[in-house]
Amino acid sequence: MAKVIDQIEFNELVLNSKGVILIDFFATWCGPCKALAPVLEEVSVLLKDKVHIYKVDIDQSQALAKEYRVMSVPTMKIFKDGQVVETIVGLQSKNILVDKLNYYAG
Repeated sequence: MAKVIDQIEFNELVLNSKGVILIDFFATWCGPCKALAPVLEEVSVLLKDKVHIYKVDIDQSQALAKEYRVMSVPTMKIFKDGQVVETIVGLQSKNILVDKLNYYAG
């Protein structure tokens, strides 16, 4: 299961790290977010050697959600070497996510 991180962990694990990271901005009350969770689990298993996946609860980390302009959930941000390289809004299929992450992971 993808780890839910807060602002401090976000800085350490995302902004100050090398490589490709997917952040899932979600809410516990969001139906599509709940549907996305098992998809992200499958993706994390498939790409465990290439990509890290973390979750940010927008209700618990409102400052992060605001900073990254999260207007709806789920919103996923792909980071490479601490920088946002792509934003994906809405429920996505495993294949789409794997293709996008493989593109950035090389």
